[in-house]
Amino acid sequence: LKTAGYHTAMSGKWHVSNTNGQKNPKDQMAWLNHHKDFGNFSPLDQYPTNRGFEKYFGNIWGVVDYFDPFSLVSGTTPIKSVPKNYYHTDAINDTAVAYIKSYAKSDKPFFLYVAETAPHWPLMAKPADIAKYKNTYQSGWDAIRKMRYDKMVKLGLIDPATTKLSDRWKDDLSWQNNPHKDYDALAMAVHAAMIDCMDQGIGRIIKALKQSGKLDNTLIIFLSDNGASAENCAAYGPGFDRPDETRDGRKITYSTQTQALPGPETTYSSIGPRWANVANTPYQFWKEESYEGGIHTPMIAFWPKGITAKKGSFNSTTGHVMDFMATFTALTGAKYPVVYKGRAILPTTGISLIPTFGGKQSRGHADLFNEHFGARYARLNDWKLVSRSNDTTWHLFNLAEDRTETTDLKSKYPQKVQQLDSLWHHWAVTHQVFPKPGNKGK
Repeated sequence: LKTAGYHTAMSGKWHVSNTNGQKNPKDQMAWLNHHKDFGNFSPLDQYPTNRGFEKYFGNIWGVVDYFDPFSLVSGTTPIKSVPKNYYHTDAINDTAVAYIKSYAKSDKPFFLYVAETAPHWPLMAKPADIAKYKNTYQSGWDAIRKMRYDKMVKLGLIDPATTKLSDRWKDDLSWQNNPHKDYDALAMAVHAAMIDCMDQGIGRIIKALKQSGKLDNTLIIFLSDNGASAENCAAYGPGFDRPDETRDGRKITYSTQTQALPGPETTYSSIGPRWANVANTPYQFWKEESYEGGIHTPMIAFWPKGITAKKGSFNSTTGHVMDFMATFTALTGAKYPVVYKGRAILPTTGISLIPTFGGKQSRGHADLFNEHFGARYARLNDWKLVSRSNDTTWHLFNLAEDRTETTDLKSKYPQKVQQLDSLWHHWAVTHQVFPKPGNKGK
């Protein structure tokens, strides 16, 4: 985008560089606790400002203490302390506001990537935001799932004829018999508070664009990178990217037995699989799995001067994050390189999303594939072959009739399973899924 005359900036989570961990576990823990300093958090040539962004503020690593994040930098300079009452989501969004105000003074257009950490675990939020949701989730898993499903149907986001509400994960335990329901309701309240704070910040970003006169001709795209996470982060305990003390020496509790309430800096906890299943209503499973609950996420586009589709309308085109490159280069006139710094660049396989801005419905990608932590899928038009991360057994679904993947058709259509399996293996070999690292030649 710089070649098309754009300013470029990023605020938020990077998490795509090699991490400079310490060989001695005690040193690593001291670093995470802000008690020792070991310099750069990854090779500097992998920092955002050496990967195309003029400006950057955020965390180089992934997991963060929201009140005092590890691996915080401005450009390539480590930020070694944060002010009292610091909260990372606010800092990410307020930095984005500052970038907008700065770039608004320039004649050049700008590209801004805001990578929110929220609501990734650990569950940490400001008390005032948590208080808004203290009663919201006390009705439990089934009631919330049903309410969300009915709302989606009413809004026209899903068709109940083809998108049934899948069975709740491990529904043998009812909310009434859940011995930890008060704790679980609070966990989800903190999760909601984290999203609320993010939403407030996005409001400030939109306000800055409006005040600078840039809102109407700015394309804003908002999306999630995956479905909600089922991880039990407390079970991980301290290590690698998880501290055991705060900067001022307070012990951090990894709340494996609900012994410490979620929300403050001194507790590491997460929403777990049952609430993740609720968060991904109406689909099954979650982040790390290749079922729709893990990979099917919403995207919102806003651009008053450029989008002619009816305001608030819904487009069912199958899109993918790879499509942003094709979309942005087409909009800006930037040229996707054939060669960069002497290296041949593979052509992008993305498809421009611009036709959807005009209200056109299209199939989008005819075929899509993935592999993540062993989970995988192959999709050809409406057919989808999928397996879980801990089980290589393929399952076949027709998404045109069964968006929530409730009816396995592999026995009925064995030839379709063979076809998609062959396509997946071809893709896996040509896209470096195989050989796995450390298994060269296998």
